[in-house]
Amino acid sequence: MASLDSWLSELRQSPVLFSVAVSIFAVVGYYVHAYWASPLHQYPGPFLAKFTNFWRLYRISRGNFHKELQALHAKYGPVVRIGPNVLDIDYPDLNKTVFNTKGDWRKTEAYLGSNVVVDGHIVYNVFSELDKTKHANEKRPIAKYYSATGVATIEPHVDKVISQFCDEIETRFVDNTKPVSAAKPFNFGTWTNFYTWDVIGALTFSQPLGYLSKGIDFDGTIKIAEKAIEYFGLLTAMPSLDYWFDKNPIYRLGPPGFANVGGISVQHMVDRYQGADSAYHDAAQPDYLDRFIEAKTDNPSSVDDAQVVSWLMINMVAGADTTATIIRNAVYYSLKTPRVWARLRSDLASAGLTAEHTPLPLKAVRALPYLEAIVNESLRILPAVILSMERYVPAGGQRLLDGSVVPENTILGFNLFVLGRNKKTWGDDAEEFRPERWLQNDGEADEGYRARLQEMHSAAMSFGGGSRICLGKHMGLMQVYKVIATLAVRYEVQLAHPEREWRVVNHFFPMQEGLEVKIARRV
Repeated sequence: MASLDSWLSELRQSPVLFSVAVSIFAVVGYYVHAYWASPLHQYPGPFLAKFTNFWRLYRISRGNFHKELQALHAKYGPVVRIGPNVLDIDYPDLNKTVFNTKGDWRKTEAYLGSNVVVDGHIVYNVFSELDKTKHANEKRPIAKYYSATGVATIEPHVDKVISQFCDEIETRFVDNTKPVSAAKPFNFGTWTNFYTWDVIGALTFSQPLGYLSKGIDFDGTIKIAEKAIEYFGLLTAMPSLDYWFDKNPIYRLGPPGFANVGGISVQHMVDRYQGADSAYHDAAQPDYLDRFIEAKTDNPSSVDDAQVVSWLMINMVAGADTTATIIRNAVYYSLKTPRVWARLRSDLASAGLTAEHTPLPLKAVRALPYLEAIVNESLRILPAVILSMERYVPAGGQRLLDGSVVPENTILGFNLFVLGRNKKTWGDDAEEFRPERWLQNDGEADEGYRARLQEMHSAAMSFGGGSRICLGKHMGLMQVYKVIATLAVRYEVQLAHPEREWRVVNHFFPMQEGLEVKIARRV
């Protein structure tokens, strides 16, 4: 006691030490009180995560957070506390409640990092807009252009790029004098990126961006976009940092944002207004820029050029990388499971689809149940969005399946990688790539199959759900179905190193590395 009194006496005699000590005790006291007083105290999770979001920021920066979440759920159960006000949920049955059409489960600020600054103004998009009324108003003028019917009208743009994709691959990597086993390996993942970015350029501006023809990321846009996505993934843990790093009006600290894509979009819009793109733009075959300008004309009071740029940018950023992810998934997992690729080729042949028909028409390939099953299973096993989708609990709270009630304004996260491996939903083979799970079983009644299929789609939630379902779903799937079917009927394809596993890095979208293939024309 005497030593304690002596220590306190010394503190009182030193104002600086006293102030430091008081500050330390105040901070510690604040966090201890917050910890014990929190209504989320009952939920298990990593110790540091209960005090600060820096824990999650650091874990996300490691690029393997989907695997870490899977391990945390295995340790703690279906509800894991991963932040002071954040719970990650492994209850697939809750998806329909949260991702509904009412929009009462608000998106969190985690999505604001996809905004960009154009001419000093922050431009929101249909992905980042949090206000449900503003989101509906922004989406309404263009929704019809992304419907299945609307997307079908732009198929000729995709056909041109698929033809170019095949030509470039054959010119660079195919030797018709050699079998596929002796072909030159190449990075299919990289060329998939070139394909999807060029398709988005063609769909949006009537002009491929030039990555296929040049065979490189010649202007750095793809690399910048990857860095921007990595940055965006980090911000989901602490969105407030975006103001200081990217939206700082005094001095932008970085890292690279989506401004490069914004510049491309603005330039194409200006060229269209001035008629400077007539060398490649045909008004008889409209693109998305045409459609967006049409929406502006039809809605002059609510749509301006900033809104048009916002639509163009979300086409570019969300359309290219997510579509490339799905294509790489389908090709990698199908080739790793040879019976899957063999059955796909057999089904294509049975439908009378051959290399002479390439690029294959969307209507024909969409009629193949097994191709659809491959795509669905690819998205289940490795979703196109691999960080958790977050929502605020609405007024009144939410009762979970364990009987507990989560208070309003708590953030619930739903990680599709984790949900896609829930054994109660998917069975003991949840870790296995098995497209057949999406097909009708022998003896299964039609009504029972439709109900099971609906439940699987709800659990997998590959394109989100409810009022926030992915606007570009049909546009992306068109590119995926057509190019995968074209590859299967036109080429012999093998993994260059079938014994190796590829590497997946989690940056909100998964970045797959190590997809090298050998390819030869089918005879």
